Amino acid sequence: MKRFNLSAWAVAHPTLILFFIVMLGIAGFFSYERLGRAEDPSFTIKVVIINAIWPGATAAEMQAQVADRIEKKLQELPYFDKVTTYTKPSFTAMQLAFKDSTPAKEVPQLFYQLRKKLSDIRSDLPPNLIGPNINDEYGDVDSVLYMLTGDGADYAQLKKVAEGLRQHLLKTPDVTKVNLYGTQDERVFVEFSHAKLATLGITTQALFDSLAKQNAVVPAGTVETSSQRVPLRVTGAYDSVKAVAETPVEGNGRVFRLGDIATVTHGFVDPPDYQVRQEGKPAIGIGVVMAKGANILELGEAIKKATAQFMEAVPQGFTIDQIADQPQVVEHAVGEFVHSFVEALAIVLFVSFLALGWRTGIVVALSVPLVLAIVFIVMNAMGMDLHRITLGALIIALGLLVDDAIIAVEMMVVKMEQGWDRVKAASFAWESTAFPMLTGTLVTAVGFLPIGFANSGVGEYAGGIFWVVAIALVASWFVAVIFTPYIGVKLLPDFAKGQHNHDPHAIYETRMYRGLRRVIEWCGAGAAQWCSRPSASSSLRSLASGMCSSSSFRCRSGPNCSSSCACRKAPPST
Repeated sequence: MKRFNLSAWAVAHPTLILFFIVMLGIAGFFSYERLGRAEDPSFTIKVVIINAIWPGATAAEMQAQVADRIEKKLQELPYFDKVTTYTKPSFTAMQLAFKDSTPAKEVPQLFYQLRKKLSDIRSDLPPNLIGPNINDEYGDVDSVLYMLTGDGADYAQLKKVAEGLRQHLLKTPDVTKVNLYGTQDERVFVEFSHAKLATLGITTQALFDSLAKQNAVVPAGTVETSSQRVPLRVTGAYDSVKAVAETPVEGNGRVFRLGDIATVTHGFVDPPDYQVRQEGKPAIGIGVVMAKGANILELGEAIKKATAQFMEAVPQGFTIDQIADQPQVVEHAVGEFVHSFVEALAIVLFVSFLALGWRTGIVVALSVPLVLAIVFIVMNAMGMDLHRITLGALIIALGLLVDDAIIAVEMMVVKMEQGWDRVKAASFAWESTAFPMLTGTLVTAVGFLPIGFANSGVGEYAGGIFWVVAIALVASWFVAVIFTPYIGVKLLPDFAKGQHNHDPHAIYETRMYRGLRRVIEWCGAGAAQWCSRPSASSSLRSLASGMCSSSSFRCRSGPNCSSSCACRKAPPST
């Protein structure tokens, strides 16, 4: 510590320190602008949903021939925790959960291994089984959610516009996925009367065969010439309701038109499995998922601009309403942090100005933006975002940022009042308090250590509290021992000017210190009077006798009646 004094080095290189201050301020501002914004920190969902459909199977058959076989294969996966199965006739759904201690970087590989193992047992499952289907992305959160409606438009027209908007939004930077909710698949319904078919001598199977053969996709051969090969295409595939109605059906030696013996209509899936309505009108939801680490405030502006641009080309009658706006929520959270920061800074300035004086308070206040600049630079380098966890940690750290700076500048002021010159007073803080301040800083940061290194989902979600607080506290120590002495040399007044008495203890002979000394002496005198009472002595003896159950004890009184009792072994009995 005597061989190298960081504070003395800082005041000895003022030009370099000023350059560092300016560069840290600029880099901190740009780092703050580049930090990602989100409502919550991103975390890994270690759960997978698996479902399968076997038409016609009972619940027992689904459990024995499908669910059990899949469960046994899933137990071979690393970090397997449990699987919860729900089975009913023709359907089974399983929720596979990995251990909470599973490293986040291993989860994508586990999902890949899951698909491989299910593919391996596909031959052991029933041949007409639909699935198993895997859903490992249901944890994606829509940052922005729109509702598309249209006056007089059906679901097919709504879907066409929604698909166009989806393709347009996918070109927006930082958009990773666009989900559509409430779309209805189109169907062609063929309704016939069994009595009518029986009268005409047509079986229902003949009806089904005619539809299947007409819409079959099969190779029709090729025509080869000396120069090229021309593939043949047989027309007749269904492309409209009219084409279905024109399908020929043979029965009882005659050929009928399908539209003459059955009713062919166009519609949507009946009954619908999922519908969305906006203000009582049919609607389609359009959800936009943000890429990890993106700035949600910039994303919100880009989505609004892209949506408005697309809707300008959409026919009249279609309306889009935004019902979920996460960028606005995040903007409100960031605004709360800025408001809390300004309040904390104002309180620090007021207390510093009131207790230390104007110039000393300014020195302390300037340390706060320097520390925050360093925090933003490190957060940007580590890929951390601004969300409710990191913002909360910054608000917690605001009350701790100025402690080291206050200690350093107060020590400097005391030495200057005792007659020391500026440079020597600035370097004294390093010699006397630098390492105690560092110890206190590290101890405070270690208090948040369990959250930062928790090997669980809690650590992944809330671990930013430790990292932000630790970065802020360590940065405050460096600012206190490097930049605060430099700022103090430039801004602090000459406290020793006009004072001819350079006695180091002269500054403690003021009215305030003398009053404090009287209060302490009065408290000491009251304690001495209490110790002189017989009841106090008996209380000490009772306490000592309880501690020395199998030994003897003795008490003695020192200066100011500082009684003490000690245990000693009892003498051997004779």
